[in-house]
Amino acid sequence: MLNPDQLDRAVELLRGGGVIALPTETVYGLAANAEDELAVRRVFAIKGRPATHPLIVHLAGAEHLEAWAREVPAEARRLAEAFWPGPLTLVLRRTTRATDAVTGGQDTVALRVPGHPVALEVLRRLGGGLAAPSANRFGKVSPTTAEHVRQDLGSDVDLVLDGGPSTVGVESTIVDLSTGAPAILRPGGLATEDVERVLGREVPVRTSSTVRVSGSLASHYAPRAGVVLAEPAEAAERVRELRARGLNVGVLGPAHLVLPPEVARFDVPQDAGDAARVLYARLREADAQGHDVLVACLPQAQGLGLAVRDRLARAAAPRDPTPSH
Repeated sequence: MLNPDQLDRAVELLRGGGVIALPTETVYGLAANAEDELAVRRVFAIKGRPATHPLIVHLAGAEHLEAWAREVPAEARRLAEAFWPGPLTLVLRRTTRATDAVTGGQDTVALRVPGHPVALEVLRRLGGGLAAPSANRFGKVSPTTAEHVRQDLGSDVDLVLDGGPSTVGVESTIVDLSTGAPAILRPGGLATEDVERVLGREVPVRTSSTVRVSGSLASHYAPRAGVVLAEPAEAAERVRELRARGLNVGVLGPAHLVLPPEVARFDVPQDAGDAARVLYARLREADAQGHDVLVACLPQAQGLGLAVRDRLARAAAPRDPTPSH
């Protein structure tokens, strides 16, 4: 835990319209007072994020749900009781407390209670909500350490609170409960199987929806290098093909892969939870070595492997050629 002076300074900045970076268990967030529209717009400006792309509002506890959501279905309460604090975001119909600046003009708001003691203590002291997307430039690789934030944002952010490496490593799972039956709009740090276990029913994953949510664009979480997806058994052949074209190739995958000794490898464990924890750090390490392309091995689409596959697919998607900031 940080010392009280650092926490006091963070809250002072937030109350004065400042923007800070703070740790959560998923990734580091770029946080502003969710009820300060000018501060929220500054978050968009720092990230280079489209104003229609909504933010997640972080709360100190589930007891604050009714202040932000005018309808809280029973299934939302069950999920909150089971998984908050933690890597779960609920999309619900908003109250007037959630402004258009936060929701992207929609009638819904995304809410979560983060599972990190620093974030929770800042929220408790602030006494309100924090609009907090990932603390990086829009569309790029999310930060999982304070140093990642400093490298990406520099002096654009007023304060960076260092709470150590993120323990989950990928963003929260987003569950939409605003239109009746639940649906997962973004796989994340909470497995679909766990959501289904608590609700006692199948919950579809719909990565295309009329409800806009964070991290839902086709190209996202992207390193500078190009990303080529491969099943582990196909990785070596893809590497040979790309090297034959004269490309500087790196490989993102499990340590047991048999590759030419001169090919740089970035170990991503087979265990899905471990893979999620290190994914963004490995993408950043690969970028630091200046590779033209990364061959990324896909984990099985179960548990947190679904979230890892989602992030890699978006990293590999065709990119908007226009600058994001």
